[in-house]
Amino acid sequence: MTGQGREVYFEFTSVGKAVKVTAIDSKTATEVTVMGPATASQADLERLALQKLKARLAREQPR
Repeated sequence: MTGQGREVYFEFTSVGKAVKVTAIDSKTATEVTVMGPATASQADLERLALQKLKARLAREQPR
């Protein structure tokens, strides 16, 4: 989701046997967090966080 003049930043934090992934939209500073197993691939966790961020941005769009 790098179109429309925006980038998404991902932050990974280990929490025991899990990983907390935070996705931040550069244009709106909207932030979402997902948790996943530490054994999951980084790409899978990024994709999950990005889907959640897209859903949140779609909900918050003015109609």
